[in-house]
Amino acid sequence: MRPPILAIATLLTAFSGVAAAQECGIDFEAWKQGVAEEARAAGVGEAGLGALQGADIDTRVLARDRSQGVFSQTFVEFSGRMISDYRLKHGAANMRKYASVFDRAEQEYGAPAPVITAFWALETDFGAVQGEFPTLNALVTLAHDCRRPQLFRPHLVPLLTLIDRGVLPADVKGAWAGEIGQTQILPADYLNNGVDGDNDGIVDLRNSAPDAIMTTAKKIQSRGWVPGQPWIEEVRLPDDLPWEETSRTNKLPISRWNEWGVTHRDGSPLEDNGLTAGLALPMGRKGPAFLTYDNFEVYLKWNQSFTYALTAAVLATRLDGAPPYDPRSPEPGLSMEQMKELQRKLEARGHDVGTVDGILGTNTRDAVRQEQMRLGFAVDGWPTPDLLMKL
Repeated sequence: MRPPILAIATLLTAFSGVAAAQECGIDFEAWKQGVAEEARAAGVGEAGLGALQGADIDTRVLARDRSQGVFSQTFVEFSGRMISDYRLKHGAANMRKYASVFDRAEQEYGAPAPVITAFWALETDFGAVQGEFPTLNALVTLAHDCRRPQLFRPHLVPLLTLIDRGVLPADVKGAWAGEIGQTQILPADYLNNGVDGDNDGIVDLRNSAPDAIMTTAKKIQSRGWVPGQPWIEEVRLPDDLPWEETSRTNKLPISRWNEWGVTHRDGSPLEDNGLTAGLALPMGRKGPAFLTYDNFEVYLKWNQSFTYALTAAVLATRLDGAPPYDPRSPEPGLSMEQMKELQRKLEARGHDVGTVDGILGTNTRDAVRQEQMRLGFAVDGWPTPDLLMKL
């Protein structure tokens, strides 16, 4: 009799030291042996261990991991491509088709249908494009590689457990980063948050929409979603806003934003809902603007890219009935090469930008804000050619 999920989770915690002891980048067969020992200690049987023995490095995965140029696009470019008429139309149709499942998902886990559907749309176009990468090879590759092993190693034993139990075949395929199914769930979430939405006795996230919907709702809940609260709201800004206070992470009472002249998109005053919110300016003070509530942080726990997270949040508002956002007239930004030059200059001034990759990530935005403040620019986190020149 195989151990239950709770026991598996306990064993994973107990043997976390084993994983930590296995250094990335060492001899691959020796490294796999360390993974096998960890898996065996966690209760994985011969079927799962046998699958591991056949796993190998996939160089295509490494190439994808190092070339995520899509996130060098601006928010307006990326969201304009991703929030398509197709996704809006089919998202609305799927919310009607599976209305009873979505109702149950919200009742049990608090996640609204538009939020779940936005992820479903962006990740696989409602299950149509789930990926063609062998999942075990992908995770083995990324866990053995030294760039981000801490993100992928924790999913190896859960994947082997799912294979060993017969939930997934050994040759299961998915996205290049190891995600599986219609909303691209990583194995640890599949194991710990998987829900049998259609009550057929199997959690099948690849072929069952109800299973995917319910599991996604449970994952969203596990990341801290607060039922009944908003996630973002598009707003209009005055020209004389204290820009140094504008930041996604600087959560302030709605009454404060109201006092400073921030309004609903139609110009009406904000209602004090008792919550706090930050102000996200993905393309600076002259571009689109959104109040971001605590629930928005769940999007960043789903995907660390701010551009992706904000796009998913906006798509959810569209599926919930909001109009298209106003792109306004942002100042020209930087090309990818200019962004790399900016990151090198920021590093030279002592800022930690993470990696010089041409992508405007959180660290780079924070460094830009600090330099804008030092140089007397409006502090909005949006790097411009003028800022680059001054640096």
